[in-house]
Amino acid sequence: MILINLLPHRAEARRQRQKAFLAALGLAALAGLACAALGGLVLQQATERQRARNAYLGQAISRLEAQIREVALLQDEIDQLKARQQAVEKLQAERNLPVRLFEQLLAQTPEGVLLASLRMDGERVQLGGQARSNERISDFLRQLGQPGNTLHAPELLEIKLGGGAAAAAAGAVTPALRRPVDFSLRLQLPPAPGASAPAAAPRRSAS
Repeated sequence: MILINLLPHRAEARRQRQKAFLAALGLAALAGLACAALGGLVLQQATERQRARNAYLGQAISRLEAQIREVALLQDEIDQLKARQQAVEKLQAERNLPVRLFEQLLAQTPEGVLLASLRMDGERVQLGGQARSNERISDFLRQLGQPGNTLHAPELLEIKLGGGAAAAAAGAVTPALRRPVDFSLRLQLPPAPGASAPAAAPRRSAS
């Protein structure tokens, strides 16, 4: 009977299996390290791309803010130009206003009414003078209240019997004026074109 000792072969096979296991473990470790390095590289690239996007968005936002500021400045300039245009239009509209005002008063002042003073305060006009009678004053108010006049909304402020220096001056101008009646009334001018609210105008007086 032949006896064969298998212990050395089993030990050799065990060593081979251990070597294979260690080699596989090493390969797995290398593969893990490679995957970790690759993941880190991908993450770094993604981070760099996101930073680039953020920088681009920051620059775009800065440009938009600059454009918004420019638009705001342009809007301010446009508003200033509109205000100047309205002021010019108002001056052009009011340039011939005194002439039209005096022409209207001359045409609508009835006989027996003497105007002694005229005062303008913004869009308000106050007239003062003397009349031969109360009926003359009523006629004057009706004439001023006609549609299409430059002056409108006549309002009688005061009426009283005349006397003193005013009556003497009126008698000197028109001797037919007997027992003169002093009166004062207020009228309105039309609003300036493009004006949304009555604007305060310099106070002027004429007599």
